[in-house]
Order: sequence, then C-alpha cells, then structure tokens
Amino acid sequence: MSQENVDVVRRYIEAFNQGDFAAAMAAYADDVVLVVDEGVVPTNAGTFAGRAEVGDWFADWFRSFARGYRLQIEEVRSVDDRVFMVGHHSGRGRSSGAVLNWSVAYAFTVEAGKIARLELYAARATALKAVGLEE
Repeated sequence: MSQENVDVVRRYIEAFNQGDFAAAMAAYADDVVLVVDEGVVPTNAGTFAGRAEVGDWFADWFRSFARGYRLQIEEVRSVDDRVFMVGHHSGRGRSSGAVLNWSVAYAFTVEAGKIARLELYAARATALKAVGLEE
C-alpha cells in the first residue's frame, strides 16, 4: 500500500508539471484539506478545505508564475498512509520576471488512492515530524 501512495503523489506532481490541472485535481479526495505553513507562503497561509477551495489556492499560486514552472521531487518516502516529500520549485514571476528557486517539504495523507490531506512546510524537519518521523 505505501508504494501505491507514493505513486499517487508522483502522478499528481507529474500532472502539475505537464499543466494537466484536471488530472491534478482528480488526485484529490472531495473533502481534501490543504494546510499551508506560514513559512512557505506568508501572504496565503492557512487551512483550505474541499476540492474547490484547494484548487483555487493552487490556481492563484500558479497564475503568479510564467509558463515553465516546475516542481521536481528531491526526496520522497512512505510512512503508513502518509507520504513525506521534498520538492524543488523553479520558475519565474509572471509580472516581475523574478526567479523562484526553493524547496518545500510536504506531508501527504493518501486514502483510497486519493490525496485527502496536503501539508506544505518550509522546514524539512517539520514535515518529517508531521508524518511521524524524526531527523
């Protein structure tokens, strides 16, 4: 089961990188919850519930970047129904042209083949702790 959960997360990231937002949205459970740590995106941190609200959050995020935005998986591992991931983001601001080049740590909860919860953290150690691991 744990490798299946990692595969769900990998397909989700691949869909975003290909610009296939319908496939990315289909990876979410209807009642998905997104938790964005203040250290990741201070202006839009918080908890967002439901596929529509989570989709709106990501749509707002990706609209602020030019085409070619990428999220590469640096590290991924499974812990029961949770998946820990570190992803490297790269892109350019749509209006400013500013270069984005940073890593974000993730804690996913996968239930019945769907992403039920997605947590974004600035610190790798915090995401590890969220999935029940320590550095």
